[in-house]
Amino acid sequence: MLSVQLAPGSQIGVYVLESLLGSGAFGVVWLAHRTDTGERVAIKVLHPEAAVSRESVERFRREAWALSRLTSPHIARMHELLTGPPFEMALVMEYIEGELLSDVFKRAQFSVEDAMGLGIGILAGVAEMQSMGIIHRDIKPENVILRPNDSGWHAVIFDFNLSRVKDAKGKASSLTSMHAAIGTVPYMSPEQLLDARRVTEASDVYSVGAILYRAVSGALPFDTRESLREKLQQEARPLVTGRADPMAKGFERVVTRALRRRPAERYAKAQDMFDDLTKLASEAM
Repeated sequence: MLSVQLAPGSQIGVYVLESLLGSGAFGVVWLAHRTDTGERVAIKVLHPEAAVSRESVERFRREAWALSRLTSPHIARMHELLTGPPFEMALVMEYIEGELLSDVFKRAQFSVEDAMGLGIGILAGVAEMQSMGIIHRDIKPENVILRPNDSGWHAVIFDFNLSRVKDAKGKASSLTSMHAAIGTVPYMSPEQLLDARRVTEASDVYSVGAILYRAVSGALPFDTRESLREKLQQEARPLVTGRADPMAKGFERVVTRALRRRPAERYAKAQDMFDDLTKLASEAM
């Protein structure tokens, strides 16, 4: 259990907490800065009740291990994992200034061109994860930040708490019980709704497809009022951009393929979908 109550001004190692950025099922995320350099970071600290759970601690360690292997600018960088009192376990990460994609979705829809840029960025990060044997399992707008840059913004993925990691033989390890469904329902693939252990790289592809569908249409492939049975038994409504030009039609085909109900009919990996989107974008230039 935490031996002190964390608050603005509390110190964790060389880091001083500034303000609370967010809270989730497993922990809280603080904005902090280093006392020696002034560099701002994000620090994720396990909830007290999670710190005494072996499963939660292992998930936290797995998140740190996954982040430590990734270098893509479309993935939040990890600085270090701190353990010991008064915080039990804290993950120090790159602080990303920008806006959550979920907040952007509340006020705006994307053009096809902007959605393609969004998809290419997210897929670049997901493709690197998959090349390292990591399946995220919770790609959703709340886990994507749009970081401003000279050309506008680029997408950065964070929060690997639910990720699944394959070993050298390609077998995925998991802390999830056999029939558990974990993730965020509107962005979960049909197979993930049934059993989180059945996820493959194609499951993360489905999640990206759902994000791009939402970005352009302002709606989800399956209305949240619809039963899960329909998602398990029916194909998603085809994306309609309202445009007839080759780029828009090509984008519709890519997203529709990503959202196919059967994993074998989707893109097998994020890299394949990334290749199709980048080719489509280059043809339109």
